[in-house]
Amino acid sequence: MSQPILYLEDVSIFQRDNLVLSAVNLEIHRGEFYYLIGKTGSGKSSLMKTLYGDLSLEKGEGNIVGFNLNELKDREIPFLRRKLGIVFQDFKLLNDRSVNANLEFVLKATGWKDAIKIKAQIEKVLDQVGIKSKGFKMPFELSGGEQQRLAIARALLNKPELILADEPTGNLDPRTSIEVMQVLEDIHAKGTTVLMATHDYSLILKFNHPTLKCEGGKLFEVVQKKS
Repeated sequence: MSQPILYLEDVSIFQRDNLVLSAVNLEIHRGEFYYLIGKTGSGKSSLMKTLYGDLSLEKGEGNIVGFNLNELKDREIPFLRRKLGIVFQDFKLLNDRSVNANLEFVLKATGWKDAIKIKAQIEKVLDQVGIKSKGFKMPFELSGGEQQRLAIARALLNKPELILADEPTGNLDPRTSIEVMQVLEDIHAKGTTVLMATHDYSLILKFNHPTLKCEGGKLFEVVQKKS
């Protein structure tokens, strides 16, 4: 089997000085989709933050999209995040500029210079998430579901190898959650790897994928019951 896109061996996850997860072993390969579940405070967000460089990996071995998490320098974090697509629960959009300008800002910040290529890439990702006609609008003019679609579009801009989605449906109603989940499903079907933290068990039942659980300071895979 090919090299895993995400590899953790005997990892301990800390939030400040508090140990929140220990003896974490995990392999995720290209093209896979995993859920990450667990109660508030169980370590889900701390694990996600460690994966995108917001928290340092202090114990164990970790590698993600070719970056060694043990040796990750501050100056390397922007380059790591270009190979990841990160989707947050609270969208983290720039409300002082349009949908198109939100995406243009990210592309220019990550080294894109050709205006024609920038325009084409923006149109491509907005089409992928189903809001191609909304480029002129301001984020606050969009519904919650449309704002999260924009956040997913932003995550797709640099053709990420892995999407880390941290409670992407947490602020959405059930119907909109399904619509946003379908967007992630479509992206996954085209070959993108996804790790999605969620507390929405109805989505897990509707869209079946392997599930990891944080509980009691450990991370383990949940065996799905056959119906």
